[in-house]
Amino acid sequence: MAVPKQRISRHRQGNRRRHHHIEALNLVECRNCRELKRPHHVCPNCGMYNGRQVIEIEERQRPEA
Repeated sequence: MAVPKQRISRHRQGNRRRHHHIEALNLVECRNCRELKRPHHVCPNCGMYNGRQVIEIEERQRPEA
């Protein structure tokens, strides 16, 4: 059974984990609707990708209050 010989210091533990942070998403503007989207992905707002319609997006209906 593997048992560590010495305790890992906070500094060494922090150095190991310094790359585990979450980075902000890289967003680009959609050419069609000007909404922000992830690069190389279909626009969730209009359904366009690379200048062509890939998926049909239904109009979102607001709930009647």
